Amino acid sequence: MKNHNILKRAEELKPKIVEWRRHIHQHPELSFEEYETVKYVKEKLEDLNFEIDYPVAKTGLTATLKGESDGPTVALRADMDALPIQEESDIPYKSTNEGVGHMCGHDAHTAILLGVAHLIAENPPKKGNIKLIFQPAEEGYSGAAVMAEEGALKSPDVDVIAGLHVHPTVKTGETSITPGYATACADEFDIKIIGKGGHAAHPHLSIDPIAIASTVVSSIQQVVSRVIDPLENIVITIGKINGGFARNVIAPEVRLEGTVRLLNPNLRPIVKEKMEEYIRGITEGMGGTYEFNYLEGIPSVKNDISLIPNLEKVVEDILGKDKLLEVKPSMGGEDFSYYTNEIPGVFFRLGTNGGDDTSYPNHHPKFNVDEDALPYGAAILSHFAYSYLNED
Repeated sequence: MKNHNILKRAEELKPKIVEWRRHIHQHPELSFEEYETVKYVKEKLEDLNFEIDYPVAKTGLTATLKGESDGPTVALRADMDALPIQEESDIPYKSTNEGVGHMCGHDAHTAILLGVAHLIAENPPKKGNIKLIFQPAEEGYSGAAVMAEEGALKSPDVDVIAGLHVHPTVKTGETSITPGYATACADEFDIKIIGKGGHAAHPHLSIDPIAIASTVVSSIQQVVSRVIDPLENIVITIGKINGGFARNVIAPEVRLEGTVRLLNPNLRPIVKEKMEEYIRGITEGMGGTYEFNYLEGIPSVKNDISLIPNLEKVVEDILGKDKLLEVKPSMGGEDFSYYTNEIPGVFFRLGTNGGDDTSYPNHHPKFNVDEDALPYGAAILSHFAYSYLNED
């Protein structure tokens, strides 16, 4: 399909894409609980000649459209889960599920990929295949990892993958991307500082874990400022401290929970080792002991630089010149990385900021998207798939 026809057809599909998005928005479901959402998606796909594999990863599915002859396979992904956030927007299609809302735009992602399904079903590829991945549980549960483990990138083997994320930092009619590492590894850690409890009036008879913890909190920041190359992107944050009983009691132990965000995955073992060296030295030097547990979480999304010129040409065809902006990496986590760890891929932001009502940040209780952007997303993803298959 010619690029101008893709956009024209996507614009014609806009009422349906909006309808799908609003239905999903009104009926949000949490990670690995997307039973009705995936059922809705499946119903919309069943008359479009896709080979559907369902269920995958409990509440996900894949839909493959094969071309007239053999060739590479392009995958396009949408995540479907909502967040445990009470929606505060006053809109007709507001969430009907108390305490659950699509405050990150996965409803839009799913509707956009359904739009892609209709676009490509009308014009199947001449060669190769297009696989649509409707994924559960992106919000902290690594649904992409489970999809990959259960064969979402196989049968047929996927050669390249693309995905998007609606974003209020980008205006409607524009997109953005980060070459190379685009999002952070999202690791987590737990520290238990063990002291000796006692009376606050007699600290010399105790070992105060709160005093030790306060030193640990400030000192491990030197891993960032004095151990790692300052040109590397890394954040260490203690997000929770729990300990103590009363103002006049020295507690026996304190627990700390935190996160490490870094772009370069090769730094993970260095950060872990250095953090423990600081924790050990401070704790033992002040008479206490410790327990330290470091868990590697979602890896970094790595945008394959060889695919970006293709995406740039696609965006230019759909939106016009200079509409793919190059931006700095994000220290947020995104489980699309489990795909780009396996195969080349690109993950870009679709601008959905059309004014004040659609400018709230992702995960805000009033987050919403400019629905004028939805056909753009469907057209760009479809055109990317055709372009890759035709130029392979």
